[in-house]
Amino acid sequence: MTRQSTKTPEEHLRRADPVLRAVIDQVVRAGARPAVPPDPAQAADPNRPTDRYGVLVRAIISQNISAGASRSMYEKLKGRFGGRMPTPREVLDDDADELFRTTGLSRAKTASLRSLAEHVVTGKIDLERMHELADEDVVARLDTVKGIGTWTADMFLMFHLNRPDVLPVGDLGLRRAVERAYELPELPGPSELERIAEPWRPYRTLACVYLWRTAETTPQV
Repeated sequence: MTRQSTKTPEEHLRRADPVLRAVIDQVVRAGARPAVPPDPAQAADPNRPTDRYGVLVRAIISQNISAGASRSMYEKLKGRFGGRMPTPREVLDDDADELFRTTGLSRAKTASLRSLAEHVVTGKIDLERMHELADEDVVARLDTVKGIGTWTADMFLMFHLNRPDVLPVGDLGLRRAVERAYELPELPGPSELERIAEPWRPYRTLACVYLWRTAETTPQV
């Protein structure tokens, strides 16, 4: 009878990559260890209350801006709707120019929010069944929304569906953290990042969180 491994995701990462072991030690010493390490046993529970639409709204707002600017725009969006997240129907019924003017969102992000709302209202995307899809299928569905690309889909997989083995190769903060930790001469490209991250499987999500924590650049989603 074969004994199953009892290694935790963190233990796997420590043993698989000495550089990442040092990163984990650094984060732990700083008291910034992730509160709930992503783990297959902690996969998204379809029976718990969710706000998948709200998560994607936050992800769209957060694209290519600082965490502080993202929070400010998010609060302005909620303020326009009485201090709460608007429903998809409310976004579509609102005046697009006024939404752009009062929230500080770019016209491109305003268009993305409206595209997401339209996909939800028409049923082109069923957010409440996203947990049933494989990672690549989630990315493919979300990619049909204007302005949602692989980065936003990766953040949704990592921080909401709690998928354990996601590697967002396009994230600048992650690439910078890897450049520093591995003492690279320049930012790693997608293929080099994939190569470096190969030993982290099947816990690449957790590895990324530790690397983000070294620079306090964890995406705000």
